[in-house]
Amino acid sequence: MIVLPFKFASAGLALALVVIPPVVAAPAATKLNVLFIAIDDLNDWIGCLGGHPQAKTPNMDRLARRGVLFSNAHCAAPLCNPSRAAVFSGRQPFETGVFANDDANIRRLRPDLVLIPQHFKAAGYRTFGAGKLLHQTSRGLFDEDFFPETRWSPFTPEQVKYTAAEQPSKGTTNPRHVTGLKGKTIVLPLNRMPSDRDPDSPGGESFDWGPLEIDDLDMGDGRIAAWTAERLGRQHEQPFFAAVGFYRPHIPLFAPKEYFDLYDGLDLKLPDVKADDLDDLSPGAKARALSADSAGAHATVLKYNQWPAAVKSYLACISFVDAQVGKLLEALDAGPNAGNTVIMLWGDHGWHLGEKQHWGKWTGWERATHVPLIVAPARVAATVQRGAKCAEPVSLLDLYPTLIELCSLPRLDGLAGQSLVPLLKNPAQSAGRVVLTTFDKGNYSATGARWHYIRYADGSEELYNRANDPHEWTNLAARSEHAAQKAALAKSLPDDRAYPAPAAGTSGVKKKQKK
Repeated sequence: MIVLPFKFASAGLALALVVIPPVVAAPAATKLNVLFIAIDDLNDWIGCLGGHPQAKTPNMDRLARRGVLFSNAHCAAPLCNPSRAAVFSGRQPFETGVFANDDANIRRLRPDLVLIPQHFKAAGYRTFGAGKLLHQTSRGLFDEDFFPETRWSPFTPEQVKYTAAEQPSKGTTNPRHVTGLKGKTIVLPLNRMPSDRDPDSPGGESFDWGPLEIDDLDMGDGRIAAWTAERLGRQHEQPFFAAVGFYRPHIPLFAPKEYFDLYDGLDLKLPDVKADDLDDLSPGAKARALSADSAGAHATVLKYNQWPAAVKSYLACISFVDAQVGKLLEALDAGPNAGNTVIMLWGDHGWHLGEKQHWGKWTGWERATHVPLIVAPARVAATVQRGAKCAEPVSLLDLYPTLIELCSLPRLDGLAGQSLVPLLKNPAQSAGRVVLTTFDKGNYSATGARWHYIRYADGSEELYNRANDPHEWTNLAARSEHAAQKAALAKSLPDDRAYPAPAAGTSGVKKKQKK
């Protein structure tokens, strides 16, 4: 069932019609609970951010109305493992040594670091964890946890595996793997496209999309929402830290058909692109743009006329995960913890859908670094603005220190981020901040309020005026009149000699970018 308790509204109207929940009295000594919501591969295509004008996300929009929407938030790394390791440890990738997906688990690589749930547990909290939080299954990190088997889709890994007879078709114009779902025969891939990433592997093709005749609870995210909602509605003896990680809209872009139906009959807007967009980039940057390693090739999407279907599928998956967020909010608001729970919602990194001829993540462009971030302080909190939008550049590294301040936890030295509490009180203030994103060792993106600077490990550079060029179509790095601006942003980049090398076991770019 789709949870759509509020009518759809435009991005501007959604924040203008501020609905402030009633203040619920609580004893001064009461510790605040936390609902910490992570969403995989979600870019800014949500209603309140306006990244796509047709996105239907009423639940995330209403969450924005009860807190502050950070419209200029960026990840520490545009890939799952390093991004999540950074969020949960509060350290930059170049500080932890986690740069890629096949790097070691942060818990094994840096057991000396206190991760967010560990800090809350030490402060007397009961901790819950469900779904994708760290890149790896986070067993043992929480007092109670839940990790469903079918995470990436309603199919198990065995169900999507090509047989020896089928496997040669995977890279052809007629890929064909026959499987079943709820008593029906299904032929994969649904989009009928050949595999760009793994044509020689029998593993299931993840660069696929389309509706399925299933219910929410047939998806891992549906079960994650139900498990967490049940705990949010309970009365607990201890304050709780509840972390929930949703897998959608990560590929494959499968979801129940009813979420696709939301977009039927619409002339869906495709991403804005420029034919010669790559002409002012270095050879290395062009290669990264055209790489199929994190999803698939733009040329293949165009050849098979699948761009509109992919956009619809991504939007449908966002609406599906938005409905799961709605279930959490409904359970929390109907129970005993409604008044004293902090809610944070964040995406681990952005995602390209053809911009710069790229699909997926793992780039330094804003499409991959820009993420949704909503912080809704507990209703008992005073002196915070609600229904506001903050345009100051912020980082996902700021979540840890913000939680420490909001929940009055013991201070923790060495965190790389800054508390967002001052911006919750005054979202309009500006500090001229620049936030950093690392995409593999030696590649950095520095984002300020107006300018965006990228420097690659080979020394090539890009500079964009975000105010005048929001699509980042014109690289200004070689223009002498912008040398001072470029130099100012470059000061925020680290000295690579001072930090650890990538973790042992890293084997190459292609493997790094999987999942």
